[in-house]
Amino acid sequence: MTASERRAAMTASIMEETGIDEEMIERLVHAFYGKVRKDPWLGPVFEEKVADWDLHLQRMCAFWSSVALMSGRYRGQPMEKHLRLPVDGRHFDRWLALFRETAEEVCPPTAAQHFIERAQQIAESLELGMAGYQGQLLTKGERLRRPDDEVHLPQAEMNKT
Repeated sequence: MTASERRAAMTASIMEETGIDEEMIERLVHAFYGKVRKDPWLGPVFEEKVADWDLHLQRMCAFWSSVALMSGRYRGQPMEKHLRLPVDGRHFDRWLALFRETAEEVCPPTAAQHFIERAQQIAESLELGMAGYQGQLLTKGERLRRPDDEVHLPQAEMNKT
């Protein structure tokens, strides 16, 4: 069996076990980023960095296809794209909360859980990578925390400080 045949068999198996297909991924990605764009924590960060939302959504569909279905559709460097963003653990918490909410709304329970588990791994990996890039070595349970003036905060949060 060739590598592409093994990948196809693995993708088919995941699809059968979870019910996830490319259409579900597209619905999830579009619904999630619709919420992200309106979110006071995440929206401004994305709006500053994403010039072409159609292209971004296409890339995110390919990314989640690769993550959820092992399809190999995504070719990119997600860590590199995130290293310099003005975010910390608070933003990752918000990202995960919105992702979980959206997955549970859009997907059947088995599929939602599959997506959520992978989202948690991705968030943890990105947060650890960003911390390391900034010279912070996080131990288990520690979170990336940057000074408020180095991250994007919603107006309500800025008024608290």
